[in-house]
Amino acid sequence: MRRQLRSRRAPTLPHGYRFRLDDQDEMNQNYLADEEEEAEEEAQMVAMPNLEEEEKEEEQKEEEEVQDQPADNTWWQKLQLISEYLWDPEQRMSLARTGQSCSLILVIYFLFYASLAAVITVCMYTLFLAISPYLPTFTEREKPPGVMIRPFAQSLNFNFNVSEPDTWQHYVISLNGFLQGYNDSLQEEMNVDCPPGQYFIQDGEEEEDKKACQFKRSFLKNCSGLEDPTFGYSTGQPCILLKMNRIVGFRPELGDPVKVSCKVQRGDENDIRSISYYPESASFDLRYYPYYGKLTHVNYTSPLVAMHFTDVVKNQVVPVQCQLKGKGIINDVINDRFVGRVIFTLNIET
Repeated sequence: MRRQLRSRRAPTLPHGYRFRLDDQDEMNQNYLADEEEEAEEEAQMVAMPNLEEEEKEEEQKEEEEVQDQPADNTWWQKLQLISEYLWDPEQRMSLARTGQSCSLILVIYFLFYASLAAVITVCMYTLFLAISPYLPTFTEREKPPGVMIRPFAQSLNFNFNVSEPDTWQHYVISLNGFLQGYNDSLQEEMNVDCPPGQYFIQDGEEEEDKKACQFKRSFLKNCSGLEDPTFGYSTGQPCILLKMNRIVGFRPELGDPVKVSCKVQRGDENDIRSISYYPESASFDLRYYPYYGKLTHVNYTSPLVAMHFTDVVKNQVVPVQCQLKGKGIINDVINDRFVGRVIFTLNIET
C-alpha cells in the first residue's frame, strides 16, 4: 500500500514578501521535522510485511503442534471439558447452571404440576358427584336387549357325533358349570320366591340392597341336567339355553313377557320338526324385572329359556335362528346378529 509523501519543496511566498531570519529558521525546523516523520512512516511500511509473515509463521507452528499432539491428549481435553460442564468448581456450576437457578427451575415445575394435578382432581371429583355408581347416567342402547346362548360353541357351530362322546362331552361340561348358580338349594338360600306374572318392583334408596327372585335349575326340566346328565347330547336331542343380557331398569312393554321362538333360518323348515321349551311358556317371566344393577342386586340370577331340539334332521348342517318376541323388541338388525336374536348351526351326526 502506497502512501503519498509530503512535498519537500519550500513553501512559495508571495511576491515582495520580506521576512526575517528567524522566520527562515522556523521554516527549516519544520521541514526537518517533516522529514523525520516521513522516514518513520517508511520504516513502519517496510516492517509491516515482516510482522504479517511472522504471524503467519506462528499460526502454522501452532497448527503443526496441534497436529503433532497424540489423540489421547485430544480425548483427555474432551473429557476435561465434559467434566467441567458437569461440575465447574471455580464458578460452582453444574450443567452450566448455578444452584440457585436449578432451585428456581424445580420450584417452577413443582408449582406447575401441582396446579395441574389439583385441576384434574377437582374435575374428577365433580364428575363423580354428578354420576351415580348404582344407575347408569347415559344409556345409548337400553333397548332392545341382546341375547346369548349356552353352552359355548366355536363360531356358534354345534358339531358332534352321537356315538362319540368325546365330540359332545365338552358341551355337557359347559352346561353343568353354567348351571351351578341355578341349583335349587342355592336359589332357596339366597333368593326369594316371587309371585309370577308381575314386576318385582322394590322401593327405597338406590344404594339399598335389593332382593332377587328365584330361578331354579329344576325349572328347565329335561334340559336341567338333573334327569338327563348329558342334556340330550347322547341321544342326538341337544339342549341349548338362551338368556337375555341384563339391562338396568328394563321392563317388557305393556306388561307382556318376552318370548322365544326358534326356526330354520334358511332352507327346509322340516329340518327341525320338533322343539320343546322350558319353562313351557318359552318366555322370561315379569317377576325377574326390573334389574337394579350389580352393586345392589347382588344375588340376581338371569332367567333362562331352554330349547330342546327333540327332532332335528341328522347328518347335515341345519342353520337355526332364535328370536325374541315382544312389544318394543327389535330382532332384525342386519349388522348385529345378537340384538334380539341369535343364529347358530346344528350338525348332528349318527
